[in-house]
Amino acid sequence: MADVNKYFKKGTEVEISSNDEGFRGAWYMGTVIRPASRTSKDNKFLVEYKTLMADEVGKKRLRETLDVVQLRPPPPREPRRSFKFSEEVDAYFNDGWWEGVITEVHEGDRYSVFFRGTREQLEVGSSELRLHREWENGKWVPTLEGEEKVSIEDEMKPTKEKAEDKFHKGMLVEVNSDEDGFQGAWFAATIIEQLTDGKFLVEYQCLRNDDDTEFLKEETDILHMRPYPPDIPVVDSFNLHEEVDALYNDGWWVGVISKVLNGRRYKVYFRGTNEEMEYKHSDLRLHQDCIDGKWVMASQALKL
Repeated sequence: MADVNKYFKKGTEVEISSNDEGFRGAWYMGTVIRPASRTSKDNKFLVEYKTLMADEVGKKRLRETLDVVQLRPPPPREPRRSFKFSEEVDAYFNDGWWEGVITEVHEGDRYSVFFRGTREQLEVGSSELRLHREWENGKWVPTLEGEEKVSIEDEMKPTKEKAEDKFHKGMLVEVNSDEDGFQGAWFAATIIEQLTDGKFLVEYQCLRNDDDTEFLKEETDILHMRPYPPDIPVVDSFNLHEEVDALYNDGWWVGVISKVLNGRRYKVYFRGTNEEMEYKHSDLRLHQDCIDGKWVMASQALKL
C-alpha cells in the first residue's frame, strides 16, 4: 500500500471534499492536523477547514476525520487569465471551489457559470475563477506549463463555439439528467435531431418510456451532454481508492473503490449519495473526465 502520509503530512495544506449536505461538489481549503496512523487500515486523517466554522460566532474552525479519497493537494497558482465559452472552471463561492462550465462571456472580465451539481447559474468575475484541473498520478491535468502555451491561432478563435461543431445527428453521446432518481449519472444516447437554441433530441440506449414500448427520447442541451468516452484498455483488476464508473440503473455513476473483495468483486463508495455498494468487475470501468473537450484519466488517490 502506498504511503499516503507522504503527501498529507501534519501541517500540510490540502483541499477537502466534504460529504455533508450542502457542501457536496465543492473543495475547501484546510490543513492536516493528524495524519493517518501507519498501523491502521482505514487511512483516516484529522483535518481543519480554513473557511468553515464549527460554531455560529465563527471563532472555532471546523475539524473532521476524513478518508484519504476526500483530500488532495491545492492546485497550482496560475497567472490571471481570461476564459472561453464551454471551458471547465472552478468558481469560488460560499467559501469553497465549485466545478462548473462557462456558459457566457460578459464584458469586464465577468462570466456566467453553470454548476451541474446544483443546476444553478451564477455570474462571477475572473478573479473568482480558476481552470478546472484533476489530480492524476501526482500531477495536475492540464498542467500549468501546457496551459500557458497558447498559439496565436487559439487567441484569434471566436469566444463562443457553435454547439453544432461539437455534436451532430447520429453521434453517440452520454447525457446527464435532472430527473429525480437519475441525477449524478451519465446515460448512453444517440443524437437523432438537432433542434433550435442549442437543443438536441436524443434517444437513450437503455432507458425506456413509461409504457415500455420504445426507448426514451428527450430534449437536452450541451450543458447536459458530452461525447461518449473513448475506449480504454480493460484492466485485470481495480486498486483500492481508484476512481471508477459503476453501472447501476442503466447509467454510469462515478465512485471510488473502497474495498477489494475476493472473486473480482469490489465495494464502491459514492461521494454524492454517501453510499457504498458491492459490484462485480464487469460492471466497473476506469473513470475519465472530459475537460475542455479532452478526455483525461481520473485521479488515483493512492497512486499520487
